[in-house]
Amino acid sequence: MSGSSTGLLTDQYEFTMLEAALRSGAAERRSVFEVFARRLPEGRRYGVVAGTGRLLHALAEFRFGDDELAVLQRAGIDRRTLDWLAAYRFTGDVDGYAEGEAFFPGSPILVVEGTFAEAVLLETLALSILNFDCAVASAASRMTCASSGRPCIEMGSRRANEQAAVAAARAAYVAGFAATSNLEAARRYAIPSTGTSAHAFTLLHDSEQEAFAAQVAALGPGTTLLVDTYDVEQGVRNAVAVAGRALGAVRLDSGDLVAQAHDTRRLLDSLGNDETRIIVTSDLDEYAIAGLAAAPVDGYGVGTSLVTGSGAPTAGLVYKLVARESTSGGELVPVEKRSVGKASHGGRKWAVRRYEGGTAAEEVVGRVADGEPVEGRQMLVPLVRGGEVVGAEPVEAARERHGRSRGELPPAARQLSKGEPVVPTTYL
Repeated sequence: MSGSSTGLLTDQYEFTMLEAALRSGAAERRSVFEVFARRLPEGRRYGVVAGTGRLLHALAEFRFGDDELAVLQRAGIDRRTLDWLAAYRFTGDVDGYAEGEAFFPGSPILVVEGTFAEAVLLETLALSILNFDCAVASAASRMTCASSGRPCIEMGSRRANEQAAVAAARAAYVAGFAATSNLEAARRYAIPSTGTSAHAFTLLHDSEQEAFAAQVAALGPGTTLLVDTYDVEQGVRNAVAVAGRALGAVRLDSGDLVAQAHDTRRLLDSLGNDETRIIVTSDLDEYAIAGLAAAPVDGYGVGTSLVTGSGAPTAGLVYKLVARESTSGGELVPVEKRSVGKASHGGRKWAVRRYEGGTAAEEVVGRVADGEPVEGRQMLVPLVRGGEVVGAEPVEAARERHGRSRGELPPAARQLSKGEPVVPTTYL
């Protein structure tokens, strides 16, 4: 791609639809597309909006220079369509749920309005970003719930595509993770980063104690020493012998983590290291974290399960046309699919979250054409107006919002057992 263009982060059928619409004369019809999930992954009680900031950045770079047009020409796109694309800039409006908000089946988390030609091209871009980021953030939110305030560290870079790893670190941070091991995420989004050493560093040296001494010499006694390369008890003793009472933390990465955490805590305390923390890793997910709730653990490092959505690697979002300009021009008319199992609700919509005693009780979705929204918190906020991004914000704002949004959910939202969404969606 030329420069920083995101124009080819898409599927070819977007362009074949564009070409056919230009031929039929329907390309300039005003249209409304909506991103929503028909259902949450099985057993999940809420989803988390993430990736909005990345999408807005990608939208601003969605254009077609000579390199992109050459690729499309080789793909068989005709000259008229290529000339149209050469001048492409999205000039429509986008509304959506603010990043960090919880969402439920049917929540219109993104609404794109413009001409059909302008808006249809954004389908794959929007879904590829939002489906991944929302999946990771939803898993991360479950993990930070299970951790009961103990910090979680994202460390899944080696289990994901290199760019997906950066996106996953950002999405996890939105949902409450304290830091990441990924330095590109730290650079790009100012997320706190952390990291010490792997087993290879210990194995490199002639003894574990020699390895610990080298790490402490480089990073100071407040570092975290990995103590399970050979024998955990001896590893802890070696760590204390090298770093003394100032030892920051030890890390456990294998075996029965609950039993080892208790044994390690007792040993550290007996050696006078009552302030040395215990960090656990080793293929953790939200269930393993919950299982460690009663153990003397001070933090968790999570990798594979996080970057794969903990069993739900996609949020199941779709991008559907819900309204278009009438053939006579002017008014928007609702359109909807009637496919079995894939039906949609037509019309441009508003969304309101209703509360009872400060707790979210109902998501109400209605058609703009049918009247004003009901009383409650209006969920859609402006993101793009006339093609210009107006909703960009620091990732910290999304992180803080998620804490508030999750805090408004019913207590059942924190349960890891399978269940229905904790907030029902009502269509008016």
